Amino acid sequence: MKLLSIVFSFRNEEGNIEPLIKRISTTMEKIENWKYELIFVNDDSTDKSEQILLDLQKSYPIKLINMSRNFGIDPCVLAGFRNSSGDAIIYLHTDQQDPPELIPDLIKKHEEGNEIVHTVRTKRKGEGKFRMFLTKIAYSIINTLSDINLPVQAGDYKLISKKALYEILKQKEFRPYVRGLSVWVGFKQDFIFYEREARGKGESKMPLLSAGPITDFINGVTSYSLKPLYLGIVFGFVSMIISFLLIIYALYLKFNSLAIPGSTSIIITVSFFSGILLFTLGIIGIYLARIFEQTKGREQYVIKEIKDYK
Repeated sequence: MKLLSIVFSFRNEEGNIEPLIKRISTTMEKIENWKYELIFVNDDSTDKSEQILLDLQKSYPIKLINMSRNFGIDPCVLAGFRNSSGDAIIYLHTDQQDPPELIPDLIKKHEEGNEIVHTVRTKRKGEGKFRMFLTKIAYSIINTLSDINLPVQAGDYKLISKKALYEILKQKEFRPYVRGLSVWVGFKQDFIFYEREARGKGESKMPLLSAGPITDFINGVTSYSLKPLYLGIVFGFVSMIISFLLIIYALYLKFNSLAIPGSTSIIITVSFFSGILLFTLGIIGIYLARIFEQTKGREQYVIKEIKDYK
C-alpha cells in the first residue's frame, strides 16, 4: 500500500476546509493500493480554521502544522513538503477551485512513469478576462526571459514523486519559486487539462495586482536566468544610438542656421534616459536583494507546532 501526501497551505479558510476534505475522502475511496494523509499548513489564520481541522482530525488522517506567523504561500508549501512522508505528494489549494476529483488521473499518470504531473487550466471560472490576459502575458514573459518553460496556465496543483521532491528540497534558495522548481528539476513530466472551478467560499487571498502575484512574477523571471540583466546592456546600447542621432540632428540644425529645439525636447530626452537608467538599476537591485537574502542564512519559516493524527 502506497502513501499519498496531500499538502495544503491556507489562511482563514473555515468555510472551505470541511467540504474539501469530504470530497478528497470520497475520491480516495475509489483508488486502490493508495492510502493518504492530509497535511494542512496554517499560515497564521485568525478564524476557526484550526479548530475545524482539530475536530476533523478525529475522523480523517490530518496533520496540522501551525506557523509562528504569516510567512506566505511558498514557505508554507515547503514546510508541508518537508513534513510529508508519502511516496507521492500533491499540492492543492483549499479554496475548492482545483477539483480533488482529478487525483485518480494524477496518480494514473504517475504510475505510467511520470515523476511530476502538472494540471493545466483550460478555463478559470469566476475570474475575469483581464486577469486571464495578464496571466498569459506573465507566463510568456517568464518563459522568454528565464531558462525554464512553464506550461501556460499551469498552477500549483500538481503531483510530485518522492524522488523529484527530494531534488526540489535539496535546493537552498531562500525565496524559491516552487512552481518553477518543479519544472527546473527535470525528470519525466506530463500534464492533465481541466476547467478550474469558481472559489468555494470566502475571498481570494491573492488579488491580481497584490504583492503576492507580483512577487511570484518577479521571482519567476529572476530565479532561473540572468537575461533580465542583459536588458540593461540592450537599453544602454539603444540609448547610445538615440543620443548619437540626436547629436547629429542638433549639429545639422546648427550648421544650417535652424532653431534648435528648446527646453521641452531636453526634458523629454532626459526623462526618457532617466527611465531607462532607473529600470536597469531596479533589475540590478532585485538580483542584489536576492544575494543579500541568501547570504543572511536565515530560515525560510518558523513552525510553532505540529499536531499529528498519529
